[in-house]
Amino acid sequence: MKMRTYLVEDNPTIRDNLLSTLEELAPVEAVGTCETEDEGAEWLTQHEAQWDLAIVDLFLKQGSGLRILEACRDRKPSQKIVVFSNYATREMRMRCAELGVDAVFDKSTEIDCLLAYCLTQSRKLDPAANDDSRDSRLQSA
Repeated sequence: MKMRTYLVEDNPTIRDNLLSTLEELAPVEAVGTCETEDEGAEWLTQHEAQWDLAIVDLFLKQGSGLRILEACRDRKPSQKIVVFSNYATREMRMRCAELGVDAVFDKSTEIDCLLAYCLTQSRKLDPAANDDSRDSRLQSA
């Protein structure tokens, strides 16, 4: 099952490359993108039934990804928010955790971790996939 993913990233090159990579290598379907705090917070809170995963950069064309994280604190438990930033310091990771973020990934070193996260989360959304993998493990035992 593909995760409906919304990306908040103000760098067009990073945004396009990240989306194409995720859609090619992970079960991700882009449902939208934006470049600003206001647009991201508005879309995610006004379309809560239309996304499973939000990927948020911290430094945006206008505003901060931190305010988007604050706006989405009351999301459904199945909806995940991750931070993908060049500013993934220990202090920032702690601040993001305080705001209820599910994971933080460094843009320069943790793209593989983000891909693995997407794969894991998509399996949680699709119980049939979990049953199939369990059945294949049982058959090989």
